[in-house]
Amino acid sequence: MGKNKNKDKGHVRAVPSVPEDAPLQRNPGTPLELSWVRDVRVNRSAVERRAATIPPRRSVKKQWQAAWYLRAIACTDLTTLAGDDTPGRVQRLCAKARRPVRHDLLEAMGVADLGIQVAAVCVYHEMIPTAIDALDGSGIPVAAVSAGFPAGLSPLKERIKEVERSVAAGAHEIDIVINRGHLFTGNWQAMYDEVRAFREACGDAHLKTILATGDLRILRNIARASMVCMMAGSDFIKTSTGKESVNATLPVSLVMTRMIRTYLERTGHKVGFKAAGGIQAAKQTLGYLSMMKDELGREYVDPTLFRFGASSLVSDIERQLEHFVTGRYSAEFRHPIA
Repeated sequence: MGKNKNKDKGHVRAVPSVPEDAPLQRNPGTPLELSWVRDVRVNRSAVERRAATIPPRRSVKKQWQAAWYLRAIACTDLTTLAGDDTPGRVQRLCAKARRPVRHDLLEAMGVADLGIQVAAVCVYHEMIPTAIDALDGSGIPVAAVSAGFPAGLSPLKERIKEVERSVAAGAHEIDIVINRGHLFTGNWQAMYDEVRAFREACGDAHLKTILATGDLRILRNIARASMVCMMAGSDFIKTSTGKESVNATLPVSLVMTRMIRTYLERTGHKVGFKAAGGIQAAKQTLGYLSMMKDELGREYVDPTLFRFGASSLVSDIERQLEHFVTGRYSAEFRHPIA
C-alpha cells in the first residue's frame, strides 16, 4: 500500500461514535396552520449567495477531512432503486453497508473500534425481506420507498396500503413522495391530509417525506411544501427521488433546513433532513455537513437527524480515505459500489 503518511497527520480522532441505541427523533406534527404557509418568503439571490459560500468557507483538510468523511458514511442511506434490482444486488449492497470501509484503512486511521456502518439500507418493497436477512444482527435498519414512488400519483388508498404492507414486511423507515399536483393547485389541505395518512400508516416506523424538489421549480414552493409536510408529522423531509432531472442542491437544502429551524422554533419538534439524488463525490458531503452544523447545530450532524441518500457515494469516500492513508489514489474498481 505504500508509505503510511499517518505519522505526519496523526490518527483520526475527531469522529465520536454514534450510540447503537440512539433513537431517531419523532415529530408528532401539528394541526395545519395555513398562515405559516402563506407567510413564507424566500430571497433566491440571498439563498444562492449564502449556499455558494459554504464549501470554500468551511473547507477542512487532512485528518479532519477524513473524520468528516467517516461521519458522512454514518449518515448515508445506502440505496438501490433500479428497475433491474435483484436479490443478489441487494445482498451485495447490504454487505457494503455492514463494512463500508476496508478494515486495514480503519486500522491505519486508528478508528477500527468505532464500528463504522451506514445509517440504513433503502430498497423497493419487494426487496425488504432480502435486505432484512442480509442485515440480520448488524443493527442497520431497512428503509423502503413507498406511496407510489416516484410519481406519487396512484390512488390514495393504494398508496396507504403500500405503506402498511412495507411496515408489515419489516421496514423500519418509510420514504414516501408527495403528490406535486396539490402544490401547483394550492391545495395544502389535501397535501397535509395525505402525508398525515401516511404518518398514521407508518405506526412505529419513521416517515421520510420526499418533496421531489426538482419538480417544484421555485424555492418558495419548496419552503411551503416543507412546512406542510412537517406539520403533517414527517420525521424527515427529503429533497429528491433521484429520478428528477435536478436533484439535491445546496440552495434547495439550505431552504429546507431553514424551514426545519423555523418549525422547531414554533413547535419545539425536531425534524430530520435527507439530501438525496446526485450526491456521488466525497467532497460534496463536506458542504452539506457544514451547512447542517452552521444552520441547525452539532446534533444535526448525526444520522438521527441527517441523511444522505446515495448508492456510489460510499465507494468514493473509501477511495478518498485510502488516499489519506497512503498518499495516492487507487483505481475505482478497487472500491466496489456493492
